[in-house]
Amino acid sequence: MSVGLKEIRSAREAIAASVDRTPLVASRSLSLRAGVPVYLKLENLQKTGSFKIRGATNRLSLLTAAERRRGVIAASAGNHAQGVALAAKNLRIASTIVMPEGASIAKQEATRSYGARIVIAGKNFDEAVQEARRIEQAEGKVLIHPFDDDAIIAGQGTLGLEIVEAHPEIATLLVPIGGGGLAGGVAAAVKAINPKIHLIGVTAPARPTLADGIAVKRPGRRTAPLLKRYLDQIIPVSEEEIAEAVLLLMEHKRIIAEGAGAVPLAALLNHGRGLRGPVCLIVSGGNIDVTLLERIIERGLVRTGRLLRLSVVIPDRPGALAGLTHAIGRLGANIVHIVHDRLSLSLPLTETRVDLSLETRGPDHNRDITAGLRRLGYPLL
Repeated sequence: MSVGLKEIRSAREAIAASVDRTPLVASRSLSLRAGVPVYLKLENLQKTGSFKIRGATNRLSLLTAAERRRGVIAASAGNHAQGVALAAKNLRIASTIVMPEGASIAKQEATRSYGARIVIAGKNFDEAVQEARRIEQAEGKVLIHPFDDDAIIAGQGTLGLEIVEAHPEIATLLVPIGGGGLAGGVAAAVKAINPKIHLIGVTAPARPTLADGIAVKRPGRRTAPLLKRYLDQIIPVSEEEIAEAVLLLMEHKRIIAEGAGAVPLAALLNHGRGLRGPVCLIVSGGNIDVTLLERIIERGLVRTGRLLRLSVVIPDRPGALAGLTHAIGRLGANIVHIVHDRLSLSLPLTETRVDLSLETRGPDHNRDITAGLRRLGYPLL
């Protein structure tokens, strides 16, 4: 099977009853910031919270009656797990999902809620895949690969059809790249309909990253040729840029996006000068752990200059700490975190160190705060 417009349109028919047609919305605030009209394809609102249900549903719909009786197996720490589990439930196929030991409890429970049998095995994704292949052989199940499968790619490509049909004027499209299933499928669909659309793939750092959904070492054997053929440009983004994009989506559009879903916005705002508009960003998913979200917000605040960290020396006497916090309040900052270190060996016994994290209005406000503290006689370390 090859992946072209015919296969992607067939996939759309196969998944129509089980998959949502997600909104494509304009963002005035992001458009003003980017300097071009910006539209967001909100796949974070898809069933299971990501695009993965598209490819999984199409792949499972093509199973023979004998394969359905055998059941399916997949390895995943998150979105693919949930996509396969729900697709299998909808098609009344037994599913087994192998998740690595580090998979979050929330994602385990979400996958289990769709009726999947969960197997926890391996310290990482690669070891989980090895266990999935062992079970495939031992129990005769059908292995569902997360991206390197033509039916999976075609299913993900249905997202591209929705974009060009809803907004034919789109001139530039940014899509996350991990294993290449989403990017390859969307690219094949979009370029077949309008070859003039400028297609940009966005990658995250090749190490533990906030964008864990696309933290894949390399595209697959089937996806790599599609990326090479159709993508006009590839843009890498940094961790700080991803964090800022997650924060901006929350603040400007009240959209919860996982790191992988925010990388197109990170690329547009930091590396997108001169791109033709209108621009469409694929927000590929919204499954993010609450604890990770807290860290991302903090990192995003630091990058945008709205979280100021500083250390101040004060006299070790009653009322000194209260005086400092009062001064900070008068300077318009909000104390997020404070550590009063009276045991620091680097200071005389008559002085103490105070480490502060302050919520501020931005870089200009930060300069006013540090200048104000110095003016009031507080030495900054």
